[in-house]
Amino acid sequence: MRVWQTVFAPSAAEVPPQPVPQQADLVLVFGSVAHFDAPDFAPRLAEAFPGAVLAGCSTAGEIVGDGVLDGSCTITAIRFDRGAVIAAEAGIAAIDDSQPAGEALGEALAARPGLAGVLLFARGVAVNGSALIDGLMSRLPAGVPVSGGLAGDGGAFVRTLVLSPSGVSDARAVAIGLYVGGLYGDGPHLGLGSVGGWEPFGPARKVTRAVGNLLLQLDGEPALNVYKRYLGDYARDLPASGLLFPFELLNGNYDSVGLIRTILGIDEAAGGLILAGSVEEGFYLRLMHASTDGLVDGAEQAGAIAAASTGSDAGKATEGDRLALLVSCVGRKLVLGDRVEEEVQAVADRLGAGTLLTGFYSYGEIGPMRDLVDCRLHNQTMTVALLTER
Repeated sequence: MRVWQTVFAPSAAEVPPQPVPQQADLVLVFGSVAHFDAPDFAPRLAEAFPGAVLAGCSTAGEIVGDGVLDGSCTITAIRFDRGAVIAAEAGIAAIDDSQPAGEALGEALAARPGLAGVLLFARGVAVNGSALIDGLMSRLPAGVPVSGGLAGDGGAFVRTLVLSPSGVSDARAVAIGLYVGGLYGDGPHLGLGSVGGWEPFGPARKVTRAVGNLLLQLDGEPALNVYKRYLGDYARDLPASGLLFPFELLNGNYDSVGLIRTILGIDEAAGGLILAGSVEEGFYLRLMHASTDGLVDGAEQAGAIAAASTGSDAGKATEGDRLALLVSCVGRKLVLGDRVEEEVQAVADRLGAGTLLTGFYSYGEIGPMRDLVDCRLHNQTMTVALLTER
């Protein structure tokens, strides 16, 4: 496996990418909406990387090396020695299309034997990310690791874009299937880690009414009223301030289930909160907040878990022979502020100098639960997918 990278600054939107030394199998592209909207963006990529599977999305910030950029475009080309890469696509014209789209993607990828991992990128607005992932996982073989994220648009939450072999779209999801081959299962391997670093505060409140990702009541009271009361002065900056105070999801025993839900919007008429993922009635929610050190420590843990799950030694890696895909939440970026690069550097240090990094700040992260097998939509986490070849 070999990996090459190119980064374009905002002023270089019209510069075509340079060909890599060898033909690539997969090209991951993350950048601003302006780059993705550039004329002939997808055709120029296809011309520069003939025969490669193209996938990626617009972002709320780009991760490359051990730093964070805004308004740029990062292109990462990967060539595998063994195995195969196949893309599946599905349209998401409206929120109700989310689960059927996931099911269609899963069915397409599961039709071929040897599926070793999936990378998923989808629109970041007008989508139910939880339903999309549930649909996908319901059709995949048990134990297949899945990672990726929902597209961003710099924090505007208006229009996000996805790149797939069909081109650029604002109403699509693309799933990349990584397949092993041969008697010994040689080929791509995904090691996953996903950690938040947020701290809960305040009492747990029962979800007494919810429809999909619209939270309507907590303890029988309009959810928006409860939320505003806890936020105090921050309430006047809703929905933007909601990124700073997500919910932790608890079961009936008040135990954390390992999921965080971010507030993406408010419904004043219904007194509800629009969340980035679904919640179910009967579960409990508790507010969370974070410190910079807590988020950085969480990112480092995610990198350590991903490295351990590959069974490889970071110190023995040769530069360019493995890739880490980092997907972090735009809410973490807001909390970290000028120190945002510290969480990326923490992951880079944990994975070692031989690992190239790419990724983006998202509107939802796709990664494992605590069992490191069952993958779900997360919010406010650092999710690391370490791609190697066996």
